[in-house]
Amino acid sequence: MEAFSICGGRPLSGEIRAYGAKNAVLPLLAACMLVKGPVRLSGCPHLADIANMLRLLESLGCRTAREGMDLIVDTDGASEHVMPEALSKQMRSSIFMLGPVLARFGRAVFTYPGGCEIGLRPIDLHLQGLRALGAQIEERHGHILCSGSLRGGPIHLDYPSVGATENAMMAAVCAPGETVIHNAAREPEIQDLARFLNACGAQVRGAGSGAVHIRGGAHLHGCEYEPLPDRICAGTLLLAGAATRGDVYVRDARPQDMQALLAKLKEAGCTVQTLREGVRVRMRDRPRPVRRIETAPFPGFATDMQAQMMALLTLARGTSVVVENVFENRMSHAAELNRMGADIQVSGRVAVVRGVEALTGARVHTRDLRAGAALCIAALAAEGESVVENVALIDRGYDRLEEKLAALGGAAQRMEITDPIARADLSCAVPAARGCRGQRLCLQRGDARARGRGPGVRGARSGGRGGPGRHRQRGEHLQAEL
Repeated sequence: MEAFSICGGRPLSGEIRAYGAKNAVLPLLAACMLVKGPVRLSGCPHLADIANMLRLLESLGCRTAREGMDLIVDTDGASEHVMPEALSKQMRSSIFMLGPVLARFGRAVFTYPGGCEIGLRPIDLHLQGLRALGAQIEERHGHILCSGSLRGGPIHLDYPSVGATENAMMAAVCAPGETVIHNAAREPEIQDLARFLNACGAQVRGAGSGAVHIRGGAHLHGCEYEPLPDRICAGTLLLAGAATRGDVYVRDARPQDMQALLAKLKEAGCTVQTLREGVRVRMRDRPRPVRRIETAPFPGFATDMQAQMMALLTLARGTSVVVENVFENRMSHAAELNRMGADIQVSGRVAVVRGVEALTGARVHTRDLRAGAALCIAALAAEGESVVENVALIDRGYDRLEEKLAALGGAAQRMEITDPIARADLSCAVPAARGCRGQRLCLQRGDARARGRGPGVRGARSGGRGGPGRHRQRGEHLQAEL
């Protein structure tokens, strides 16, 4: 098992660039199934979920390649409509393939998707949209069997699901006739998918509103396209800067996609600058409490930022309330933050966060992607050393997060724990010169400290290089690639 070793107490400072959003790239890759000719997507991060989606495309007969940060996909040779169960179960985003495969072949066989343990995420809305276009769907032995010739028509979603909206959009593009998706999701990623489809020759209007209009039946062609920057990764790094009382500028971050988060950062006492080419956040003191945060579909506060925001509020001068309205089981980070000295009480979907003066390093375990990012933020702000376990989940949505944090001045390293159960007394994996200042604090509740070479640990890898040849000095700022 891989883990991050993080020594806290150093303010993050510098400039870092936002690359393409995971939640935009994944549906774009699925949409390539609708296209004749190659597609090139630029600025795509190296993520486990993206790699799995490429493997899924290849299993259907597509050709894929990566050239640096660019992805090339050619689906002309696609011939398979059965999606492999093993790949489907590795990630929730495999559901995006259902609409495009059905639209292309007139049939699709699918397994219920996997993903993070954040609660029930039924696919009923996805199937509802496809049925409205004429698909016949049945479940047999844990598999979903779809068939039929699709035709345009009205779709009424019971909830503005992002994935269901995207699946319906992709299926409708090739379905003759007019389709209107009512109660559509409004997220920036919806708008990005519409721009991509239109660049390939589709006719999609109204994306970003509650009603998306699609004139179907178009023959789509390949194109070159740059996905929008990742607002969740950008927000995570801005929050890391705030929690460490630092100064972080995320270049290419789009403030219009982050208004709810930026408003709460201001409420917490951060200085927020929305610049022409990005967003800058500065923090000089402990945060102020935020009276109430409730997650909601865009333009509300994103559920994918809830855990990271909670990490910041653990250090506030007062009590904050966080309400999770999207997923019923997305508070796993609260118990782990409490291991670091936080004071969080969770009741159902509501967390009461009583700010403490300081957090203390500990060994913690992540159970979902965004929870892992929150634990990294807390570790950066804590006194002493922390080990964040199970970072494979973090790798699903963050491209070498430890390197990005190190590029901003954080003391973070990746290491491998050969025996994650063992709680031996390990030393810090990050040399004192990298920010630990020789601290050897005893971790809470008998948890171990991590060391790059010690019992149960193998081969610590520095996060200080930030990727091959991508960093360069700009005055006081170190520029890296997100």
